[in-house]
Amino acid sequence: MKTSEDAVSLSDVVKLYGNFVALKGISFRIPDGGKYALLGPNGAGKSTTLKLIAGLLKPDKGIVRVYGYDPANDLETKKIIGYLPEDATPYRNLSVRENLEYIAALRGIENAADRALEIMDALKLRDYERAKVAKLSRGNIQKLALALAIIHRPRLLLLDEPLNYLDIPTQEEVISMLSKIGNSMLVSTHIMAVAGRLTDNIIMISRGTLIWQGTFAKLKGMSSEGEPIEKVVARLMTDGQVV
Repeated sequence: MKTSEDAVSLSDVVKLYGNFVALKGISFRIPDGGKYALLGPNGAGKSTTLKLIAGLLKPDKGIVRVYGYDPANDLETKKIIGYLPEDATPYRNLSVRENLEYIAALRGIENAADRALEIMDALKLRDYERAKVAKLSRGNIQKLALALAIIHRPRLLLLDEPLNYLDIPTQEEVISMLSKIGNSMLVSTHIMAVAGRLTDNIIMISRGTLIWQGTFAKLKGMSSEGEPIEKVVARLMTDGQVV
């Protein structure tokens, strides 16, 4: 295992989809153990950024590293990254338990069946362990997808809108569980309340450009008296200027 003080580092990363420039040379770093939110409006490039870090896409220019590895080419990163995509779809013809045991086995986890039971209990999926994914509610599919992302206890967790489709009590349970995880984390969301409870730092992008980064405390300090933090974020995103 390589050692690096940075869990994630992006340097002048450009990503193209045909003639469309999704990312325009963004750079940022996340130190080991850092909890960061990736904020931005729809189409800002958040999901593209996560896919680059997960190694599912390659940059057209620039450098992406995860603990010193190139995630698109070094298989070692598959062991240390847990990735929850937006609208994730586990294997629909397998049951909840079969999904978990299969992925656990692929990850090389010893006692895969025990780990599957442990994580089903943590996310209250035991009642559905024999249910096919195709028969589950969208909320339970989301919980299963999250379970698959964390089953191997990844060193870096990438979450794209992790609370999608979850009811309020389940959101609280998931936030509590994720808050106790000691790994590095990058959470893409457009909901400030989620970002504020799961992370300590913000990376804000708009139209493929990094426009602001810093702590939540610093962002709150930019607000006028009585102004909600969402208005500060909206102002930064609307201006689209690097601060």
